[in-house]
Amino acid sequence: MVYETGNRTVDEAVNRVLDGERLDRRDGLALIAQPVDALAAGADVVRSELGDGTVDACSIVNAKAGNCAEDCGFCAQSVHFDTGIDNYGFLGPEKILEAAKRAERDGSQRFGIVLAEKGVSKEQRPEEWEEVLEAIRLVRDETDVEVDASLGILTEEEAAILAEEGLNHYNHNIETSPRYFPEIVQTHSFEDRVATLEVAKEAGMDLCAGVILGMGESPTDRVEAAMALQDIGVSSLPVNILNPVEGTPLAERGLPDITTEEVIKTIAVYRLLHPEARVRLTGGREVNLDTEGQVAALEAGADGILTGDYLTTEGQSPADDIEIVEQAGLEPNREANEFDPEAVKAREADESAPETAAGSAKSKSELQSDD
Repeated sequence: MVYETGNRTVDEAVNRVLDGERLDRRDGLALIAQPVDALAAGADVVRSELGDGTVDACSIVNAKAGNCAEDCGFCAQSVHFDTGIDNYGFLGPEKILEAAKRAERDGSQRFGIVLAEKGVSKEQRPEEWEEVLEAIRLVRDETDVEVDASLGILTEEEAAILAEEGLNHYNHNIETSPRYFPEIVQTHSFEDRVATLEVAKEAGMDLCAGVILGMGESPTDRVEAAMALQDIGVSSLPVNILNPVEGTPLAERGLPDITTEEVIKTIAVYRLLHPEARVRLTGGREVNLDTEGQVAALEAGADGILTGDYLTTEGQSPADDIEIVEQAGLEPNREANEFDPEAVKAREADESAPETAAGSAKSKSELQSDD
């Protein structure tokens, strides 16, 4: 097919992508300067031609919260900042399985086990390591969701073991461009994060790695981050939008809010630069985008979401997410987990039904008291 909108830059990029060509940095910089309507339309064509018409939903559980030694300026869980969140140790395999079953019931295809620490350590914390492995086995064997994890820095041995246990995706976000990264994190480097992704990929795991928009980065930084992810090779690209938590350095900087147009343009450019990845609209979307804006992001090439709660903040209900997916003319992915979207909506309307969030933003005591 030959795609035409009247915007030469977008049209040429779309047609090259559809012909199997990989766009480069120069293309990305040219594209992000184009009008949002042309970008969104072009990205939607690429997603329609190369995708399957579905939106893939994942959920996460904050399996170990707070007291992280790293100083990521956006993170409420850093020991360096006073944010007032609930701190707790590893929840344990059974509690993680409970959260995974809630995610399964709510239509997630993937379930991520997240630890707030520099890195899970087989040598330094062997008991916790074994519990993580047991949690992976339980979710793998007792649910239909694919099990993912975000466990920080990995050794080659740890990555090999996780792959052998059936871990599907390893999540380790690069957050921003190599240039801007030192403005956000000082306790480790951009190269450290890339090294872990390479270790996970070499072990045989697929990669989930993305960014946070609205941290003061420039449009060029957004393109540079996408190019770094292109070099790494990711199959899932989460696009978070900063939701500043009181007590973190980024909240104290008083950064201007990112606009809906900026988010949609970035989503569209990421689709064109990563035509075969799941470009996933994730944390902070409800705070920064209204319903219309979330629909527009899906219409601009996004084909994945993170549903339920986030690590320390509440998210949108799975029923609302399904409605947004349908408003965008798409349907929920049911490849791994054959769920009934109408049943999810019905539970939302039933005040006596158990809450639908996967439990990721809850305190340890609340998780322990769930039925």
